[in-house]
Amino acid sequence: MKAPIMKVLPMVLRRMIESLPEKILHSIEEIRVRQGQSLEIITPKRVCFVNSLGQLTDSPFDGYKPSKEDCVKMLNLISNHSLYALEEELRRGYVTMEGGHRIGLSGKVVMERGQVKHLRDITGFNIRIARQVKGVSQSILPFFTVRNQLENLLIISPPQCGKTTLLRDLARVVSQGEYGLPSRKVGVVDERSEIAGCVEGVPQLDVGPRTDVLDGCLKAEGMMMLIRSMSPDLLVVDEIGRREDSDAIFEAVYAGVHLFTSVHGKSLEEICRRPAMTQLIRERVFDRYVLLSRRQGPGTVETVYDASLKPLSGSRAVGIR
Repeated sequence: MKAPIMKVLPMVLRRMIESLPEKILHSIEEIRVRQGQSLEIITPKRVCFVNSLGQLTDSPFDGYKPSKEDCVKMLNLISNHSLYALEEELRRGYVTMEGGHRIGLSGKVVMERGQVKHLRDITGFNIRIARQVKGVSQSILPFFTVRNQLENLLIISPPQCGKTTLLRDLARVVSQGEYGLPSRKVGVVDERSEIAGCVEGVPQLDVGPRTDVLDGCLKAEGMMMLIRSMSPDLLVVDEIGRREDSDAIFEAVYAGVHLFTSVHGKSLEEICRRPAMTQLIRERVFDRYVLLSRRQGPGTVETVYDASLKPLSGSRAVGIR
C-alpha cells in the first residue's frame, strides 16, 4: 500500500489494512471509512470488509466499525490538524493527496444562498487509490487516429470502469508522441484533480511532457482559458454533463481544437437521451464513442461507435488492463 495513504489512516485502521494479504493490498481500489459501519475495501474482483484482526469478511456486520474518535483522528491527519487550510476542499467534498489519490468526504452540509458553503461533522471517507497504468490506450488508438490525425472522442462509462485511467494515458501518449503519433500540445482541465492528480499545481501522475493542466477549474471555463492562453492541439476533460460544458465543447471544436472527454453512462442510448448531450451527438461533434464496462475487469472496451452511432468492426470486448 502506498505510503501517502497509510499516513492519513489512524493507527488502529492502519494496522488492520497493513495486515491484509499482499495480493489484496496491491489491488485495492477504494478504502471506505464510515462512522459506525464496517470498514470496507473494494478491489477489481471483490467488495469486502475488514475485521479488527485485519481479516477479510463478506459480512457487512462483522467488520471493524470506526468510532467517532477514529473519524476525528482521520480528519486531523488529512488536514494536518488545520481544517481552515482545507476550507475549499471541504466545500467541494474531496481532498487530493500526494500521488494523485483522492479522499471523498461526507457529513453535514452547510448551505448558504442555495450553494454549498462548508462540510462539517464529517463521518464518511472514501480513499480512491490512483494508479498510473501506462499503455492502456494502445489497443484502441487505431479507432480514432487516422493517418496520425486525431478524431474527437467521447468515452461512455459507469463509475469505476477505467475512464479516467484511459483519459490520462491518452493525454500522455498524445503529449509524448508514442505509437507513431507526432507529439502535440495537450491541455487538461482537471476539475476534480483526478486526471493529473495535482498537488500545489504540480501533476503527480504522468500526463506527458507537453501537457498543461488547469487543476480544480470548472470544465467550461477551463476549456476557454486553455484555448486562449496555451493554444493546445488537444483538450482532455473528464465527466462532462452540464449545458455549459456542451457550449464550451462547441466553441473548442469549432476553434480547431481536438477533444477527448468522458461522460457517466451505461449505454449509448442512455447518453442520447440527455438534454446536454443531444445536440453534440446530433451535430456529430464526436467522431468516435467508446463504451467501457467492468465485464472483463475495469477498462473493458465493450464497443467503439462511429459518428453515426454505428459499431465499428472488431471493437467488441477489448480488455485494456
